[in-house]
Amino acid sequence: MSSGFDRAAVSYDADFTDTPIGKLQRQSVYAILSEILDRKKPESILEINCGTGADAVWIANQGFNITATDISEGMIAIAKNKVNKNQPVFETMDIESLAAHFSGTAFDLVFSNFGGLNCLSGKAYATFFNDIHRILSPKGMLVLVIMPKNTLWEKIYFLSKGEFKNSFRRKNEFMIADVNGEKIPTFYYNPKETVTLAAAGFEVKNISPIGFFVPPSYLQPYFNRYPNILKVLAKFEKGIRNIGWLSSYSDHYCIVLEKK
Repeated sequence: MSSGFDRAAVSYDADFTDTPIGKLQRQSVYAILSEILDRKKPESILEINCGTGADAVWIANQGFNITATDISEGMIAIAKNKVNKNQPVFETMDIESLAAHFSGTAFDLVFSNFGGLNCLSGKAYATFFNDIHRILSPKGMLVLVIMPKNTLWEKIYFLSKGEFKNSFRRKNEFMIADVNGEKIPTFYYNPKETVTLAAAGFEVKNISPIGFFVPPSYLQPYFNRYPNILKVLAKFEKGIRNIGWLSSYSDHYCIVLEKK
């Protein structure tokens, strides 16, 4: 799986991180994270699927210690170029190796942004919650940003192109995503499914839409022509952060869980 992401790493920041849409969606996530960091003051943080390290660097710049992991050596290589004063710590690691590798460690916060966990099948996703429960401290926080099945932007986009079948593609068991020539199965989980899988070990604290008004990043070329429309959508986005039921219809949603 890592080879496609290795190739994608070269242009990942230009294609997403540094785009106006990428920045706007991150701002929504950071608003949620900031509240948790201020309130919980976690001494140890683990990030999963860190990509090129933008989120880990942001967290480190807030004064927190963070270990950030990704399956892609290419992503980690770029991320390591962003290290300042030994933070963040970046490691190449598969999700399925986390529990064994960090056995005996207790993180106060585990974080995964922008659909990294959507690479997991339903069975693997369920196992993930069991594994993370083992390496979280008592009352530790788990913050995940997941892609749901009912994204309205995607439906509108494909219907406008006359591609009715594709407008409902997330309803399939999985979708094959082309990541720089490698075919990656991608699974979509509505908030209710995530809540059910996490229920045994976690209490839901909050669910927020990420990208209900702000569009998916693949629409950036269109909004390059209409930046003022994007600014208006960004203002609307700020007003719906606490309307949890919109999460199923957004590009992503952020779910905040606390270990029982």
